[in-house]
Amino acid sequence: MKKLAIFDLDGTLLNTIADLAHSTNYALNKLGYPTHEIEKYNFMVGNGINKLFERALPEGEKTEENVLRVRKEFIPYYDIHNADDSRPYPGVPELLTDLQSAGIQIAVASNKYQAATEKLIAHYFPNIHFTAVFGQREGISVKPDPTVVFDILKLANVEKDEVLYIGDSGVDMQTAANAGVTACGVTWGFRPKSELEEFKPTYIVDTTEKILSLFTLIPS
Repeated sequence: MKKLAIFDLDGTLLNTIADLAHSTNYALNKLGYPTHEIEKYNFMVGNGINKLFERALPEGEKTEENVLRVRKEFIPYYDIHNADDSRPYPGVPELLTDLQSAGIQIAVASNKYQAATEKLIAHYFPNIHFTAVFGQREGISVKPDPTVVFDILKLANVEKDEVLYIGDSGVDMQTAANAGVTACGVTWGFRPKSELEEFKPTYIVDTTEKILSLFTLIPS
């Protein structure tokens, strides 16, 4: 029986791509760089915002200095606008409520910086108790490094075989594998199903109801 559900945030619980795209484009434009269409950002996100900015910058401009310049413009803007267009995916609020009602612990492991992770979780899921809400923290390696999962396991006081890790990308599937926990890929997020299949997770699901069935809360 699984006792803990660890969720990725962007592309799994929330569709945040428009706000990430608009905020990155704002920063790029302010610095005189070309911007990108929203759908292009599906393949830029997932490894933390510094990697997002590196991918968004033009060839020949992908320096650490320029990444930090973009970051300086991005963060104040995104902190104001990160909930403009972001929304929970269909069925996600109900899924979290059902898991909570069944006594399943719930946690978040994101590569979004910590302050924004906490703000979005509090904004969109105010009635859910999370055992842990971890984003990108100073001094902690980003996913697919498994440290964030290990930190959650300590707080939840559960064993690895009692965990289901749920995410929408290859980074998430790698994170689960590196941590030695069961992986579940979701197909409604930013990355194609083929990317999930490449990493051979135990489960790939198309609906939130299927996740409930993995916790034996509804028939499969």
